Amino acid sequence: MLKILIADDECLEREQLNDIICRRMPREAEVRMAENGRRCVEIASLWGADLILMDIEMPGMDGLEAARRILDQRPQTKMIFVTAYSLFQYAHEAVRLGACDYILKPVDADDVERAVRRAAAQLDAQRQLEELARAGHPDDDESENADKVSLMMSKVKDYLQHNYMYEISLDSVSEILNISPSYFSVAFKRAFGVNFLDYLTELRIQAACELLKDPLRSSAEVAGMVGYESASYFTRIFKKKTGMTPTEYRRQLKGTDHR
Repeated sequence: MLKILIADDECLEREQLNDIICRRMPREAEVRMAENGRRCVEIASLWGADLILMDIEMPGMDGLEAARRILDQRPQTKMIFVTAYSLFQYAHEAVRLGACDYILKPVDADDVERAVRRAAAQLDAQRQLEELARAGHPDDDESENADKVSLMMSKVKDYLQHNYMYEISLDSVSEILNISPSYFSVAFKRAFGVNFLDYLTELRIQAACELLKDPLRSSAEVAGMVGYESASYFTRIFKKKTGMTPTEYRRQLKGTDHR
């Protein structure tokens, strides 16, 4: 059962989100509510929330500050920010905090369900990796551990597909798996035919290509949403992988639409 905490200083907004989640995910989620950022921090800490839908603009302690305090105590908690303003105003800080999504007010029920299910998939992928690590990892003799290595790489693939937008590295994933980075690097290359960084970059660029189809998203915003804090670095990587800058890619999309 997914523990979901809704934090918003507007009662009607809290109730609306609660109603959407309870109707769309009646047997999958347990929901609690907080009327301000301070109360959200208290409940998240004591109850152990898995996912928080957090309004950014709250009096006293705003959503960003509440998120910082919660993540200091429970870094595995997923955050979805809810705001009446464009994400671009908060993009840098939201990305730094590791927000897995954002929803614009007035909220749409489909958007809420989609964001919550995406966060749930991220949590599930993380837990599967951790369970795999607790169950033990392959020995050096891979001929006797082919099934275990295959299972491990299947879980890693799922984890990356759901978490590519975060600060992920070969070292951080090998740490979750409780195996050496060198062993993980070799096993990954054998399983996927490319090294870890190239695989992760490909996932991010594929996601960026989809996001760039929305003309309302800036290149900087897209960069943050796929895991790059630096828009200029994202542009260099994007051009290296596609042969075009994000602006040129959008221009090509427009030309395709007109034909």
